[in-house]
Amino acid sequence: MVGKEIIRKKYLIKRKKKYFDTKKRFFDPLINFLKKRKFDNLALYYPSSYELNILNILEEKFLKKTKFLLPTIIDKYSMDFYEWKKKDVLNVNKYGILEPLKSNPITPNIILVPLLAFDKFKNRLGYGKGFYDKFLKKNDKNKSKIISIGVAFSFQKYHKLPVNNKDVKLDYILTEKGIF
Repeated sequence: MVGKEIIRKKYLIKRKKKYFDTKKRFFDPLINFLKKRKFDNLALYYPSSYELNILNILEEKFLKKTKFLLPTIIDKYSMDFYEWKKKDVLNVNKYGILEPLKSNPITPNIILVPLLAFDKFKNRLGYGKGFYDKFLKKNDKNKSKIISIGVAFSFQKYHKLPVNNKDVKLDYILTEKGIF
């Protein structure tokens, strides 16, 4: 089986070469999904390195009263989510990722998760630091069930990703072909 590092390198290059800007329609399946759920807040990520741009969702009228959250690295082992509004100032962390200012951490109801690759079993390959896996695992232990939705282009699908006991499966995957 091919190792995670090789898959990471391959999909970083693939995503850069095949990247395309998403239109508002991309998020229609997600909006329909959200309309069937009760939630107060939605965790996003601020896109970088050719990650799918999810910021268009901020313009969605249905989400006007939703509290948006972004992740902030707390230490080399963990992250928390903090409220963020579109015009708020952001800091650049040590990985070059934009983060909101720290205030009171909020546990998201639903989290949109960036990824490099995914498979049909809803396994996710990230950048290798495990921040999302640790966050989801910690909150699952605290009985704070968070709905996790990986966001990717369909070309990021891999046949079967290598996984270990530290990896957390996603609940859903959103691509330009829909949500599954």
